[in-house]
Amino acid sequence: MMAALAYALIATDLDGTLLRGDHTVSERSLAALAGAAAAGARHLVVTGRPAPRVRELLDVLGTTGLAVCGQGAQLYDAGSDRLLWSVTLDREEAETALGKIEAEVGEVYAAVDQDGVEGLTLIEPGYLMPHLALPAVRVDRRDDLWRAPISKVLLRHPVLSDDELAEAARGAVGSLATVTMSGPGTVELQPCGITKATGLALAAGHLGLGRESALAFGDMPNDIPMFQWAARGVAMANAHPELKAVADEVTTSNEDDGIAVVLERLFV
Repeated sequence: MMAALAYALIATDLDGTLLRGDHTVSERSLAALAGAAAAGARHLVVTGRPAPRVRELLDVLGTTGLAVCGQGAQLYDAGSDRLLWSVTLDREEAETALGKIEAEVGEVYAAVDQDGVEGLTLIEPGYLMPHLALPAVRVDRRDDLWRAPISKVLLRHPVLSDDELAEAARGAVGSLATVTMSGPGTVELQPCGITKATGLALAAGHLGLGRESALAFGDMPNDIPMFQWAARGVAMANAHPELKAVADEVTTSNEDDGIAVVLERLFV
């Protein structure tokens, strides 16, 4: 019981972490999260997905409370289907940042997540969605990406690896945006200073919980700030080497119920 009380807040990434490759949650993982909840722990989804792209998954998880979305740029209340807090990426600065990146690496393909609970994902010609199951609207030209407030920009390069593109983008954009890498084919620009850690800290404050009680699970470099904020960070076996390097523990993969393996140990 003491071990369970030590982690009153369980923060989980979705893609590559809680979700299997087919974008579903296993029965074992659902049971493990239910067991942790029965012991008094709170579960928070902390994801790069924007709020409109998490509704169905939150229903599966039975979540009617808070979720951290958009890499920390949105605090979503599932019960009332509204954003309690959001930060947008200045569209002029985003366009400038893209120009700086392309000056360094050549043409990139871009997409944006619009702000709001009904925000769309817009993709310009040439951009391929890394998750084909997620809905997106193709626009005719890049200028159309900026027609409404956005929470982030997603980038792909025809030749460079994700690591190479992320490194080049960080060197090019400076303080215009925060650069993250959240999955295969997913390098992102988000509001400067906004990370999963800032979003998780805000959500924890709403719940009256602190970092000393937080247990975080993730698989990609965008989870590093969350691991640095939480008391303990657990990387999946399939995680990026950069995340494994800062993790307190490495569990089994998302396909092998890595979150459940840890929660069953702590909350049984």
